[in-house]
Amino acid sequence: MNQGLVVVDVQNDYFPGGSMELVEIQSAAENCRLLIDYFREHQLPIFHIQHLALREGATFFVPGTAGCEIHPLVTPGEDELLLTKHFPSAFRDTPLAQKLKDAGVESLVICGAMTHMCIDTTTRAAFDLGFQCQVIADACATRDLEYDGRRIVAADVQAAFMAALGMPFAKITTARQFTAA
Repeated sequence: MNQGLVVVDVQNDYFPGGSMELVEIQSAAENCRLLIDYFREHQLPIFHIQHLALREGATFFVPGTAGCEIHPLVTPGEDELLLTKHFPSAFRDTPLAQKLKDAGVESLVICGAMTHMCIDTTTRAAFDLGFQCQVIADACATRDLEYDGRRIVAADVQAAFMAALGMPFAKITTARQFTAA
């Protein structure tokens, strides 16, 4: 089964000094890089996704800012596709599904940010489109959230979303486990 790597929204605004800093983003990006290196070494297709916020009042990923740029750790190669999106799902109003099919990809390896938003939405959409998915948990990052006056720390957000995606939407694994298999 042909695999493709989908690297979602590893952009400067998520890093320290950015407009929406995520917990453990540096470590997640380094694991994304391990996956990119693996896919390059095995000559497997890589699809980079960049979110550009078009809605009025957006505070991060604003077009024309340094924050919306892809982080240098995961810079796309010359022969790697870079698609832009304007919604959480990498499939909504983008040619991603068709590009994956054109490349013969049936199985996706998904990494990037934010776990609770774009990773979750993209994985569920991929599953609905018939792709087999693997989410690389330690190559994804999220942030603390608040609900009903309670603070949910990023580690708990991450664990909850990985648990929810783990059945039936995706196999959940780590970068080291994936590259060693």
